[in-house]
Amino acid sequence: MIVDASSSALVVRRRGETLRIEPWGADALRVRTTKYTQFTGNDWALSERPEPCEAKVVHTVAEPKGEDLLVGDVWTITNGRVACAVNGAGVLSFFRDGKLILREHFRNYDGTISRQSHCLKMEGRTYKAHVGGDWRIQVRFEANAGEKIFGMGQYQQSQTDLKGCVLDLEQRNSQVSVPFYVSSLGYGFLWNNPAVGRVTFGENITEWITECSKELDYWICVGDEPRDLLRAYTSVSGRAPEFPQDLMGLWQCKLRYRTQEEVLTVARECKRRNVPIDVIVIDFFHWPRQGDWCFDSTYWPDPKAMCDELHAMGIKVCVSVWPSVDKKSQNFEEMYERGFLIQTERGAIQTYEYQGDCLEIDCTNPEARAFLWDKLKANYASLGIDMFWLDNAEPDFGVYDFDNYRYQLGPALACSNIYPQWYSRAVYDAQVAEGWQAPVNLLRSGWAGSQRYGNVVWSGDVPGTFEALRDQLQCGINMGLAGIPWWTTDVGGFMADDWHDPDFVELLIRWFQFGTFTSVLRLHGNRGPYNIPALDDREFGGGYLFTGQPTELWQYGDEAERIMRSYLAMREELRPYIASLYAQASEDGSPLLRSLFYEFADDERAWETYDEFMFGPRYLVAPVLELGAREREVYVPAGTWRDVRDGSEVTGPTTLTAAAPLDSIPVYERL
Repeated sequence: MIVDASSSALVVRRRGETLRIEPWGADALRVRTTKYTQFTGNDWALSERPEPCEAKVVHTVAEPKGEDLLVGDVWTITNGRVACAVNGAGVLSFFRDGKLILREHFRNYDGTISRQSHCLKMEGRTYKAHVGGDWRIQVRFEANAGEKIFGMGQYQQSQTDLKGCVLDLEQRNSQVSVPFYVSSLGYGFLWNNPAVGRVTFGENITEWITECSKELDYWICVGDEPRDLLRAYTSVSGRAPEFPQDLMGLWQCKLRYRTQEEVLTVARECKRRNVPIDVIVIDFFHWPRQGDWCFDSTYWPDPKAMCDELHAMGIKVCVSVWPSVDKKSQNFEEMYERGFLIQTERGAIQTYEYQGDCLEIDCTNPEARAFLWDKLKANYASLGIDMFWLDNAEPDFGVYDFDNYRYQLGPALACSNIYPQWYSRAVYDAQVAEGWQAPVNLLRSGWAGSQRYGNVVWSGDVPGTFEALRDQLQCGINMGLAGIPWWTTDVGGFMADDWHDPDFVELLIRWFQFGTFTSVLRLHGNRGPYNIPALDDREFGGGYLFTGQPTELWQYGDEAERIMRSYLAMREELRPYIASLYAQASEDGSPLLRSLFYEFADDERAWETYDEFMFGPRYLVAPVLELGAREREVYVPAGTWRDVRDGSEVTGPTTLTAAAPLDSIPVYERL
């Protein structure tokens, strides 16, 4: 074992592997290992260079003591409150204020630590070579009894505490891999690798696997509370930019407004009915073919005049953009010849098949990103389009066979998870460069650090069910704890069979009540039945494709309209408060939708309550998550709270049974 501690970093070379541990921000360390001769230099999510920190490296020789692995020669690097010790077998142990918080799983015989040896031949880090180069890297850590784990992005499941969960590190429609987590033991951990893989937060071990990488790279920080960990993490991965106050109200959308007249009719009706909307969204297949990135002139004869009229009403215009390019698109041949499209490793070149024979743009290629922006600028922005809905941002492959796709950046196995970030940057970076003020775009996916790029991430095409609503609350909590503060859902879910089913209408109301207290309140959905006639029978353009039933809040009966209007009015009243939450997200990384323990870190019950949440520091929100429920149990943490419905006060900590008639959910203001 060769050790170099001549700088503030600790570098260890052992058995063909180079290990580098260095300070990376206050109370934080970055760990990299490789079996190549040098590191790649990729910083990935660590986009913000932290202030220099002076770490201390100490060498000790420890006598055997029980089962302790820190015997013999031990090298320890300390940066503030975090430390990492490396023993003679290369095993890493991490400490917060001197207390062990994370240690590699080592079950092997090694003469340097013979008393602690086992015969299982398991080491903390293993490399399995791919034919042709690179590695499948596996990292194991000891499991901590009683530890709770949160973050990691968005997984459609009921579990909020991720301890005991197995998570695929892959981007899929409604699954967003953002590999940063917060531990109840007071540390945060970033898996700084965009490769496809898997993490298991088991009861016996924690195991990370990257399917194809040149190196291992992760970052760890320590702090007293989750907010300290989010502050530290976003200081090195970036924070959300400014969010415009004129986008904090209702966003109106449906599958699909098929013509500019439909869009204007809805907007005019909103004005006539005095329903305030900030944004109207034009969904997919307003184009002739995928990859044309322009309006179909048959149904959108004068989009500039449409935008002008909407702007005169005070409404911003958002338009859907897909990364898919049909082989019959006007742009396909040029993009294919110039290498701007994702490639397959074998078989057909097709990567996406919905409503066409498509490939998808390779947004890891800077020239391809510039090409995309040139089209969006010429065909949308020049007409007055204010925002872009970057849909299918994973990208949504026809089959998620990641071993069959290749980007300019490398094989999909090695880098696919960062795609949605580069897709968003194709637009955001260009908008900033051209002087757009506080650009905001809607995304269906993201990765670590995506919060920097004006992304409102929504939870994808989820079912219109109460089970899905419950899952979205979990998704919102964990996305926030993964550093993504701008997160939202389709109110009512995306897929519903019968828009007038009373059970669905009840779900819609409950979802709207929940959505009022998220970063963006957005009405959207694919509502059945599909009995609306097509506009034409052409084989291209938006006329032939089906559309869903209306989503506007007056379409579901007087009672539903009255209730949703009351919550929209509440949202309007909260604008100054919501603006303060967006400002805080920019200042320290705090999400708008927060777990209870984010605000009450010393409350054990708060660490176990996942069916309610804090909307910023002031409002406790207890959504109704079951059909037919007219009351629910609410845990109220310490302090004095006011029920916003009747003004009555509650003193916590306490658990109460709160009324939840259809027209309201329990919401308590912290006094």
